[in-house]
Amino acid sequence: MRQDSGPTTMPPSAASLLRPAHTLLVECSDQAGLVHAITGVLFRHGANVVGNQEFVDRRAARFFMRTEFDGQLDPGRVVHEIAEVLPAGAVVRLANPGPRRIIVLATREHHCLADILIRNAYHEFNSQVLAVVSNHAHLESLVRKFDLPFHHVPHADLERVDHEARVHAVIEPYRPDYLVLAKYMRVLSPQFVRHFPDRMINIHHSFLPAFAGARPYHQAFDRGVKVIGATAHFVTEQLDEGPILVQQVIPVDHTHTAEDLQQAGRDVEQIVLARALRLVFEDRVFLCGNRTIIFD
Repeated sequence: MRQDSGPTTMPPSAASLLRPAHTLLVECSDQAGLVHAITGVLFRHGANVVGNQEFVDRRAARFFMRTEFDGQLDPGRVVHEIAEVLPAGAVVRLANPGPRRIIVLATREHHCLADILIRNAYHEFNSQVLAVVSNHAHLESLVRKFDLPFHHVPHADLERVDHEARVHAVIEPYRPDYLVLAKYMRVLSPQFVRHFPDRMINIHHSFLPAFAGARPYHQAFDRGVKVIGATAHFVTEQLDEGPILVQQVIPVDHTHTAEDLQQAGRDVEQIVLARALRLVFEDRVFLCGNRTIIFD
């Protein structure tokens, strides 16, 4: 009897089969009657709205709307007509229904990468992992189990700009929609970040800036912390200061060793990163300055 050596290709998830045909995304200056004007265009085209969320940032006087609908229509015409009934400068688009093409950057820690690879294999995200890039070779065997390309780009004896140039040369041919930093332990230069504006997602523990540097969980243990948390955010040129996507904490107590805290940190990082990726890949996130508007 033949035994399969690799993971079985799974059919699309039930959730993906139930997604509406179209997702409309609108951002513009706020004024009265916007919801009525937008849904009126959809009604005239015979669309059936199955979900709608809107929000007004009063400080910025900015309107955001995410609308899911079904129906056979001309997408370009609908977008054009909606833009015509909105204030000047409105951003109107229909989300791409296809999976987001992603490259994962990793270093040595396996937990976030492994979680992404499993979810990718079982179609839990609206995405497709194209390859994994790492500055160490430690995780190659893990990635190969999922029949995905692994690119080892070592950084030893290289200036940061030279290493980043090599990483970018590996990534560019894939033309990814997003880069996911799954515990990628390299500080990226502003020049590298500019190649992928609003398209890089990072995960880290939520001790920053309290316990920065080496051995943060041992620092936390010495301080007697009572919660362990993680933050997922978009990457900007300012280190760990990009718009926040998801944050979560879990309780710990005096019985937890430093190693227990590390395991708790790994667990919450997986959960937080997975939720952030789902939100982004399903077009549930708008940017408003350095803040995020999230329709969950």
